[in-house]
Amino acid sequence: MKYIQGNNRSQTYLFPVSLEDSIDTENEVRLIDLFVNSLSLENYGFKVAFVENGRPAYHPADLLKLYIYGYLNKVRSSRDLEKECTRNIEVMWLLNNLKPDHNTISNFRRDNPKAIKKVFRETVRIAKHFNLIGGTLIAGDSTKFRAQNSKKNNYNQKKVDRHLEYIENKLNEYNQALSESDGDSQKQVEQEIKKQSTRKSEYKKIEKQLNDTGEPQVSTSDPDSRQMIIRNNITEVAYNVQTTVDEKNNLLIDYKVTNTNDSKAMGNMLQRAKSILRTNEFTALYDKGYHTGSEFDIAEKLGVDVMVAIPGKSISSQAPDPNYNVENFIFNKNDNTYTCPQGHTLTTNGTWHKTTNGSIFQQYKTTKCKSCSVKEKCTKAKQNGKIVQRRKYAPNIEANRQRIENDKFTYKKRQAIAEHPYGTIKRQWGFSYIMTKKYIHRASADAGLMMTAYNLRRIINILEINVLQEYLQTLLNTFFYIFGVIRLKKRLFEPLKIYFANMPFRNNNGCNELILDQNFVFF
Repeated sequence: MKYIQGNNRSQTYLFPVSLEDSIDTENEVRLIDLFVNSLSLENYGFKVAFVENGRPAYHPADLLKLYIYGYLNKVRSSRDLEKECTRNIEVMWLLNNLKPDHNTISNFRRDNPKAIKKVFRETVRIAKHFNLIGGTLIAGDSTKFRAQNSKKNNYNQKKVDRHLEYIENKLNEYNQALSESDGDSQKQVEQEIKKQSTRKSEYKKIEKQLNDTGEPQVSTSDPDSRQMIIRNNITEVAYNVQTTVDEKNNLLIDYKVTNTNDSKAMGNMLQRAKSILRTNEFTALYDKGYHTGSEFDIAEKLGVDVMVAIPGKSISSQAPDPNYNVENFIFNKNDNTYTCPQGHTLTTNGTWHKTTNGSIFQQYKTTKCKSCSVKEKCTKAKQNGKIVQRRKYAPNIEANRQRIENDKFTYKKRQAIAEHPYGTIKRQWGFSYIMTKKYIHRASADAGLMMTAYNLRRIINILEINVLQEYLQTLLNTFFYIFGVIRLKKRLFEPLKIYFANMPFRNNNGCNELILDQNFVFF
């Protein structure tokens, strides 16, 4: 039986294939090359100037190309990227056969979180140029990425107390055994006592750190990571990444790495979205985790319409008969009272109360509750009557409820918009954890490369690759033209600049020398 035969490995060729000829003209690696070359990396904050002494450094453009290529192809590890430099012909072409070691690759990501954020912003700018961002409907959400810190190395006061109690019990046992032992057994017990005493000292240090910082948790491997609820009652030590997604093509317009929950995140993300879109004429959709009165107030001050899912009522706050729940009481704005379903008026003395979590409210009640015929249906209180609490931001919350009631169809789009990036990044690419270790700014660099790769993938899929190549080539030509003109003018007028800079000038009063600014450029 005949088979297709490969070439002889020892065969030499008269006309060897170059790297350039090995890469197809529409290969997306060429797009990555154009994209990075069109960026002003120095202005973004990448270090491009190095001292002449010592071994030359790698240009940040080469390392950035390597990372973007890696994230687009599900490769994030610096060691794996190092391997790709020696075996992947696309990477060889992209880096002109450079082979940086894994430490150099890893340090680049670690040291440039802010600059990487600006690279992400460039993908948003490209999307705007091609009208891929609608800017009228956005969805905000968050997702947890596991940190490089196990649950075992995450502590709170309760966990520390449990460990210290266990150690104290062990020490008591060993001390009792020590008084009854001799010879070799005594040495073994002393070793165990020393071991437990060392552990006790370590837990005391962690306890002191909790007390000094006031933080509820301490993570020893990645200090900024926190144990968070992933779903239901499942927890992980993780970072919480906030994202904002535009509805038109499910493109990301913003991201932010945090180590807190969603309750206080909406206001800041809306401020950022307003700055990015340069308008407040958009509607933002969020899930019930963002349902916080103070955040609604921020949205109103920004002039942004938000639609946030309404969380269900807790069992303790519900009346025995649902017809007598608080939402069935009518608030009278003019005289600041409530009217219950039985027609009774509930008033307030105007005092503002504050809960332990900072929520501010007023209480409304009436003396007629005690003699009301439906008291048992309305409240579980045995002695006092029904007490209605009205939050400070109740008008904002009621306005949100009304917006959702008036346009349920729009709110139903939230999940399809917000979850699209997570489906690609976490499910399709498998990026469910943070690669970097120690501190939130390093985690932000990893997340930034994920988001940049996601936006580039979406843009490539939506546009024809040759259209994007042509646009990036135009940007690159423009960049080199402007750069060339500036260098030419500097070279032509540098002698004049030096001449005038060294000439003393006097003002009308004949005093105070006026020396030209050394940074002045003649055009």
